[in-house]
This record gives sequence, structure tokens and C-alpha cells, in this order.
Amino acid sequence: MLKKSVKIALEAILNDLRMNLENNYKDLAHDALKRLYAALDQYLKEGVMKEKDYLRYKQVADTYAQSMVNYHH
Repeated sequence: MLKKSVKIALEAILNDLRMNLENNYKDLAHDALKRLYAALDQYLKEGVMKEKDYLRYKQVADTYAQSMVNYHH
């Protein structure tokens, strides 16, 4: 089970990413995606997050990354 504090932190980043995409803030959306990947890697490295949870959130991040491939100014 994922710790509540970790889940809240990841969901906050995902919410930020979604809001920036909805408002067409491209640079901020890319920044939020980078923060999400960094947080995932950090939590896995620190042992706070299990690999199963890491892979689930990474798949979500990868889906956003794929949809943002041509997201430029």
C-alpha cells in the first residue's frame, strides 16, 4: 500500500499537470511532467514506494508524455 503522504504528493503533481494541460500552459505542463518523473524516481530510490505502485504511476506519466510529444509553442 502506498503511503498517504506519497499518494497526496503524486496526486498534487498530477493535478497540476492536468490543470496546465487544460489551460494550455505548455511550459508549465512539461515542468509538471518532469517533476512527476523525478518524484517517482526519488520515491522508488528511497524505498518509500513499491515497484508495483511505481510502475502504475509511471504508466500514467508515460501516457501524458506520449500525448505531449508534439506539444510545442
